[in-house]
Amino acid sequence: MKNLFSIGIFIVFLTCYNSYSQKNIESNKKIRLGFNYGFGKQESFPFNSVDYSYDIQFYKFQLNYQLIEKRKWIFEINMEPGIYFSEHQLLNKHYVRPDSGDDYLEKRLEFTNEKQIKEYVLNLGLIVKYKFFKNLSTYVLGSVGPMYFDTDTERMKEGLEFSDILGLGITYKIKRIYLDIRYSIRHVSNLNISLPNNGLNSTNIEFGLTYTL
Repeated sequence: MKNLFSIGIFIVFLTCYNSYSQKNIESNKKIRLGFNYGFGKQESFPFNSVDYSYDIQFYKFQLNYQLIEKRKWIFEINMEPGIYFSEHQLLNKHYVRPDSGDDYLEKRLEFTNEKQIKEYVLNLGLIVKYKFFKNLSTYVLGSVGPMYFDTDTERMKEGLEFSDILGLGITYKIKRIYLDIRYSIRHVSNLNISLPNNGLNSTNIEFGLTYTL
């Protein structure tokens, strides 16, 4: 009897473990991890201000979690921590006006020199994806998040800022790997936490690769 009881408990344990493992596998299939590289600049449609230049290169980790899949529509949470390497220069020296202070001439001289900037960013957003074919999808991304801007400019000060991104992309699936090309526009400002708060804009292209767990 004891042996039969032990065998019964063992069978129940295996059944429960198998069920738990399957749930874990299904849950993991909803998670994708990856890496993106991109570049962009302000001097292109739809921005192209004559007052300043702003060129960026960036590297981002990407984590996507699938919320809903309904027919050809997929909704995902998106998280992208990253670092942006920026080059910024004031092109219109009259942008810094005499009413900005007695030292406005010194500021003009400082800001018309090209500046190297680092931006440490954490964007959080939502992806809405549509599957054209089994392995080919297009999507829209909207995200926002805090960032640290490490240099004073005529448009924004060093410190806490916010990164807003609107993107349109295409993904191609090869087994568990997703290849990603994305076009996006980005705006950086600080919600008037400090002045000036005129913001920086860029139009970007990025390439990514993610892997389904």
